[in-house]
Amino acid sequence: MVAILIFFVAHWYLSLFSQTFFLHRYSAHKMFVMNKFWERFFYLFTYLTQGSSYLSPRAYGTLHRMHHAYSDTELDPHTPHHASNVFTMMWKTKAIYNDVLNYRSEHDERFDGDIPNWNFIERLGDSYFSRLFWGTSYVLFYIFLVPSDMWYLYLLLPIHFLMGPVHGAIVNWSGHKYGYQNFDNKDQSRNSLVFDLLMMGELFQNNHHKLPNRMNFAAKWFEFDPTYPIIKTLSWLRIIKVNPQYLVSHDRAAA
Repeated sequence: MVAILIFFVAHWYLSLFSQTFFLHRYSAHKMFVMNKFWERFFYLFTYLTQGSSYLSPRAYGTLHRMHHAYSDTELDPHTPHHASNVFTMMWKTKAIYNDVLNYRSEHDERFDGDIPNWNFIERLGDSYFSRLFWGTSYVLFYIFLVPSDMWYLYLLLPIHFLMGPVHGAIVNWSGHKYGYQNFDNKDQSRNSLVFDLLMMGELFQNNHHKLPNRMNFAAKWFEFDPTYPIIKTLSWLRIIKVNPQYLVSHDRAAA
């Protein structure tokens, strides 16, 4: 049982780190730059950690830029305020994501201009073979380690299969319905947690919509974004280089 829980927690946070660090803060917002080696490294890291629920950085970045441009309007690809429930919200997101992924979206030229794209990983990650391979691997891992009297642990498998969309559903539903607001952004964005250890800073949606270029999603002294110290460490190690304008954005953070 302990091994299964360690595996689940590791998959949750490694996949989540790929989403918030590489897909969101790098691909969508360009908060920092990295050389081609490290870009390919994190592209591959994202594929390995998201597995069967791999999300394309190009498609994710495009949808996220649309989310900022159309926040909580009917054109927002994932707002809870134009969906009857979380499942219909994510189904709409999936349809728009597929259109962007396959270059069928009218929004491509406006929103995806400088987003990284590695065609090999894009094709591999979106292939049925890859998704089936990762899904089967999760099942076999559970079969090998789950004790016969703990069958209920298999209920965790659907989360493994859909880890990326599960994270997206939590962030976009909770982050625009539940919590408090530090800023009036003319939308319904909320900060759902004060110490966002669950989603590594992604639930500071109200702060992020006010300060979209700020690397630290926490804005008040009592808030904590656990991804920000990792970014600072990677910058100190010279793996990434913070864009100067985002250093200014950080210095102007709300008191």
